[in-house]
Amino acid sequence: MKTVSFTAMANGTAEDYELIKEDGDADLAELPARLIEAVRRLQEFQGPLQVDRLEHSLQSATRAHQDGRDEEYVVATLLHDIGDSWAPYSHGPLVAAVLRPFVSERICWIIEKHPLFQAYYYAHHYGADPNARDKYRDHPYYEDCKEFCELYDQSSFDPDFESLPLEFFEPMVRRIFGRPPVNQSWEA
Repeated sequence: MKTVSFTAMANGTAEDYELIKEDGDADLAELPARLIEAVRRLQEFQGPLQVDRLEHSLQSATRAHQDGRDEEYVVATLLHDIGDSWAPYSHGPLVAAVLRPFVSERICWIIEKHPLFQAYYYAHHYGADPNARDKYRDHPYYEDCKEFCELYDQSSFDPDFESLPLEFFEPMVRRIFGRPPVNQSWEA
């Protein structure tokens, strides 16, 4: 494999950065497969829950699909917890950062804020404020995030629910992450 000529980015040439871009494009083509694998690996996490995290994600996405949500929404729902093991206190922003170039601002906001909104259902058991989400009450996506948590997140821990298999969602993930980014900002 060819390598760049520099040891400090400031010394890179146009040819170096073209080489990096080509490598990045090849890596980007593998993103859907890596995300599908991240969802699959959620089966390694269950703890005291009645279902593992993979089943939780499949239930959430199945419910969203059955309700006729668009593909971006269903894929985001499938992926919403893939960051739990890497960022247990900030998995929403982590997953939103992965989604941001490929989905709408609304979907990113829902996924970014869902942990706070989800706390509505359990925070009082830890002595925390279950209404902490209300600081966003005037935000245009506040009700959307409440709805996501109510319909798809908090209700998807049922061992008797018949989820669609991960293979059903794979083409959706490939389409969303295989298309040109809708937001290619350098800023997150």
